[in-house]
This record gives sequence, structure tokens and C-alpha cells, in this order.
Amino acid sequence: MNRISHFLARPLALSALGLSLLLGVSSCATTARVGVTSDFDHSVNFRAYRTWAWYPQQPTDTEGGPAKGYESFLDKRIRTAVEQQLAQKGLAMVEKNPDVYVAYSARVEDKQRATGGAYSPYGFPYYGYGYGYSSLYNRGFVTDYKAGTVILDFVDAKRKELAWRGQGQAQVDQQTISEAEVQRIVTSILGNYPPQDGQPSQASR
Repeated sequence: MNRISHFLARPLALSALGLSLLLGVSSCATTARVGVTSDFDHSVNFRAYRTWAWYPQQPTDTEGGPAKGYESFLDKRIRTAVEQQLAQKGLAMVEKNPDVYVAYSARVEDKQRATGGAYSPYGFPYYGYGYGYSSLYNRGFVTDYKAGTVILDFVDAKRKELAWRGQGQAQVDQQTISEAEVQRIVTSILGNYPPQDGQPSQASR
């Protein structure tokens, strides 16, 4: 292959690479990292919490429907995931007189992610190769995506005060959060419970 053919083939090769990376990104939304934050009341002895129950005054389900007589799929997924994780942590679920109540909320939002600089949508530098595209790519890119957020609150049953809050957010595929995504987000959130030090935590899992 002469120099001219090799030079012209280069943008085509990069385009093919970019397409493969784009397909890889779109197919991996369910394995995206979970951004996790948590905060807590530093006066609370979390080792004293041995039993828990769902907060009795959850007025509506997570998808805005009436939480009377039935639950949405998302509510069932969150409750199942939380019950499994807290059982693994040694907290017993009870119907009356718990040490702590657990409440939750969830939402899916449309968001945008901006990428600046002379990069193509696929993440590699784009130099234009004499075709006049460099100014377009220098302006950056905006990618639309859906973000699923789950918030878990632990409320001290005796004091009726918030003791711990954990929040997890991840890119999701649909307008609701799938069972696998709920499991991943809830597991990541409760990875910070009970708090291990005297500072609020923030991590990506």
C-alpha cells in the first residue's frame, strides 16, 4: 500500500473503531458504574440497630401511582433488594417495634453528558485529515442518557429522626429501572452501611 492509500485509509479505520466503541458503550449500560454517596448522624450508634421495618407512611409508590393494594414492579424490586442486603448484614426484619425504619425513593431522569475538546463521539482525537471537520469536533459533544437514582433513608424508630441516607445513581436503559439495575444500585448503596468512619462517603462502584 502506498503512502496516499495508507493516509486515506486512516480515517476509515478510525471511524470503524469508533463505531465498535459506540456499540460497546450502548450495550454496556447495565454494567455502568454506580455513583454512591452517603451521610449520617454522627451521634448514632449503628451497632445498636438489630431490627428494622419498612417506614409505615410511604404515601405513594416510586412511579407515582397509588401505593394501596398493589405495588409497581419498581417498588417490588427495591423492596426485594433491600431485604436481601439487610439480611446479609444481620439485620432482622420485624413487623412491630423495630430499631430503625427504612424508606426509599427512586426516579429516572433524562440527562446530558458533555465532552469538550477535539475528540470524536467515540473518545479518540479527531484531527480533520484535511476534510474541514476539525472545527466541528473542537466544539465538543453532548450525549443524551437516562440516569436512575435510588435513595435509602434509615430513620431511628424511637427518635423519629433521620439516622443515615444513602444515594446511588447509574445510567439505565429504560424509563424505569430494571431488576438487575436495582440490585446493582441497592447493593452499591448498602455497601456503605453501617458507616465505618466519621465522614460522609462518596464512591463509584
